[in-house]
Amino acid sequence: MSATSTFVPTQVDPRGLRVAATITSVVVALVLVLPSPAREILLVLQVAVFAVAAFVGLDRSPYSIFFKKVVRPRIGAPAELEDSRPPRFAQLVGFVFTAVALLGFLAGAATVGLVATALALVAALLNASIGLCLGCELYLVLRRLTPANA
Repeated sequence: MSATSTFVPTQVDPRGLRVAATITSVVVALVLVLPSPAREILLVLQVAVFAVAAFVGLDRSPYSIFFKKVVRPRIGAPAELEDSRPPRFAQLVGFVFTAVALLGFLAGAATVGLVATALALVAALLNASIGLCLGCELYLVLRRLTPANA
C-alpha cells in the first residue's frame, strides 16, 4: 500500500453479528449449566470460534458462515453494512474471557471459570437482544484515547 492510498475496512452485515451473538449466548449459557467435561468441550469450541473471528476474520467464523449460507438467503441483503473492526475487536474480547474461563475450569478454579463465563454471557446477551456490543463500544473508547498519529 502506498502512502497516499486509503485503507478501507471490510464491512459486515450487522444482522449476522446478532445471529452470532445469539448462538454464542446459547453456547455460553450451556457452559454454565453443564457438568464437566461437557462444559470444557463447549468452551474449547467457543474459544476456537472467537479465535477464528478475531485472528483470521469475521467472515471465516463458523457462525458467520452459518449466517451467510442459511439465514441471509432467507432474509435478503442488509439495508446497510458496518465497519468490521469494532466487532472483530469484540471477538478478541470474547476470546479472552472464554479462554480465561476455560483455563479456570481446567485449573480447578471453578469460580474463575463461572465468573468469566457469566461475563461473556452478559455481553453476548446484550448484543443478541438489543444490539449493544460491549466489545465494540470498548473498541471505540480505545480509539478515542489513542493519539491520531499512533
